[in-house]
Amino acid sequence: MIDSENMLSGAYEKMEDKIMGMTMTQKILAAHAGLESVTAGQLIEVNLDLVLGNDITTPVAIREMDKIEKKEVFHKDKIALVMDHFIPNKDIKSAENCKCVRDFTCRHGITNYFDVGEMGIEHALLPEKGLTVAGDAIIGADSHTCTYGALGAFSTGVGSTDMAAGMVTGKAWFKVPSAIKFNIVGKPSEWVSGKDVILHIIGRIGVDGALYKSMEFTGEGISSLSMDDRFTIANMAIEAGGKNGIFPVDEIAVAYMKEHSKRPYKVYEADEDAEYEAEYTIDLGTLKPTVAFPHLPENTKTIDEIKEPVEIQQSVIGSCTNGRIDDLRIAASILKGRKVAKGVRCIIIPATQAIYLQAMEEGLLKIFIEAGAVVSTPTCGPCLGGYMGILAAGERCISTTNRNFVGRMGHVDSEVYLASPAVAAASAVTGKISGPDEL
Repeated sequence: MIDSENMLSGAYEKMEDKIMGMTMTQKILAAHAGLESVTAGQLIEVNLDLVLGNDITTPVAIREMDKIEKKEVFHKDKIALVMDHFIPNKDIKSAENCKCVRDFTCRHGITNYFDVGEMGIEHALLPEKGLTVAGDAIIGADSHTCTYGALGAFSTGVGSTDMAAGMVTGKAWFKVPSAIKFNIVGKPSEWVSGKDVILHIIGRIGVDGALYKSMEFTGEGISSLSMDDRFTIANMAIEAGGKNGIFPVDEIAVAYMKEHSKRPYKVYEADEDAEYEAEYTIDLGTLKPTVAFPHLPENTKTIDEIKEPVEIQQSVIGSCTNGRIDDLRIAASILKGRKVAKGVRCIIIPATQAIYLQAMEEGLLKIFIEAGAVVSTPTCGPCLGGYMGILAAGERCISTTNRNFVGRMGHVDSEVYLASPAVAAASAVTGKISGPDEL
């Protein structure tokens, strides 16, 4: 006789065993949903620690919020509004957008509002200001909100409608993502940075290789990556389709948070039996400077695989991906005592006012200007085809930004090549895509 009761009991035990193991992301989401555990594909409502918007997406969210019966924000300290895409205002429309946000800020008493003189590129500014820490659940109406996973937070980009709902309720709905594990081993060689790591990964798995999945980075090699490297890698998780990217909280991350934030943080670690849809090993010691050719971040070649000269007319070093102090130091080490090639425009954009000031105090700005580069106020600028570096038809730009889609930086017949600050600086000197070792 079949013991159906025991069979049923055994099935439940197996089911419980299956849902016990959670990834780092799943643990954060479960905690913020008030649940003991969650599983991939489950729909949950999450309490938010921070809601982010910028000068492009916030006006849309404000208009959506006007349609909601409840007009007050859920918490004036847990909303961050950063004017960074078209700041200082480049035209009447951008001025009107910023005025809309300024008026909203005053009306609601928003604490964390950053405008000209205080602002920076949002994804560099918020960690620097201590507004993002390990264990947080963060949404932002900008796709590169996934940057804060470098500190061990769950952070992801949303649309302006979700931002509006988040500002009112302090909550957001999510489908719990499954995960891919990236085991980082070894140590990088000279001139290999976080940008090369993430371009290598995207080239390997494709722009949809992690679609709506959590990209979870682990392994002993992470200790060889600076916080700036980690911010860069997490920033571009979305370019592989990822819902988020996330790093473990080690001594380097803790030191960064202690320096920049007074907020308490919470460390979550993946269970040993956490389930991953795929696992990849990335040996940092085998990586080389990498360039993404037009018109997708997955279209990668290492610098030694580029056989024919690729002449450029512009080099951009900056953005939420690579405008931090390490990036500027690397660029300066290459540009020092050299000149930008004739016919090349080299535009350098520190990501925040603090980074700008530090670069000035270290003498980096002097190096850039003497080399023939220009230095901009912090802004997203040319990354999205905004301003301060728009491309004409037929022009090529090597850029430390994160996207190289058709028309991304200007004319649809222009081309954008993604690379590290080291490669972008070296290319500015030679006038063609080059590695630092070619100088």
